[in-house]
Amino acid sequence: MSRTLTLALSKGRILDETLPLLARCGIEPAEDPEASRKLIIGTNREDVRLLIVRASDVPTYVEHGGADLGVAGRDVLLEHGGEGLYDPVDLGIARCRLMVAGPPDAELNGTRPRVATKFVRLARQHFAAQGRQAEIIKLYGSMELAPLVGMADLIVDLVDTGNTLRANGLAPLEPITEISARLVVNKASGKIHHRRIGALVDDLAAAVAEADHASSGH
Repeated sequence: MSRTLTLALSKGRILDETLPLLARCGIEPAEDPEASRKLIIGTNREDVRLLIVRASDVPTYVEHGGADLGVAGRDVLLEHGGEGLYDPVDLGIARCRLMVAGPPDAELNGTRPRVATKFVRLARQHFAAQGRQAEIIKLYGSMELAPLVGMADLIVDLVDTGNTLRANGLAPLEPITEISARLVVNKASGKIHHRRIGALVDDLAAAVAEADHASSGH
């Protein structure tokens, strides 16, 4: 039997939205990844298994060969660097925007705002590109709290519906970039298992096109 291909996924929205695409490719997990405590989950195909890791670790597992392929948000790839990876398919799922947000009356062009975010690299690049200096404060979660307790003037975070911002009296102020989840491939695996990985990439691209077609009502 040929070596098993390992696909790294993170729990939550990316997993929820990737599974239907995999199902269109004839790949289904042997058990529910959300309910299982297992970190390696087989599928109905003997040559494919799933690796369940933290979202921010997906590029690392793929780059260093712990997984052959993975699904990662563009935010994670931009922040953590996806230089050692092929990025063949935009899966068009887990869509949102990376935004500067804060109190609705926040002064965006003020002198050296304090900005709370887990996207340190992207926030720094954004403010530097505009010739604005900013003090970046690294947080891992609940960014919305930082302006409420006076620790930061602004935040940089992913915004989907904006409900969490509104619930905390904040507003999206400035877009940075559009985000969606992408398929990434380990470069060595892509060469060694070119035919099998190429077939899976093609199947996923076709599944994305089919899903887009269905959602557009055609």
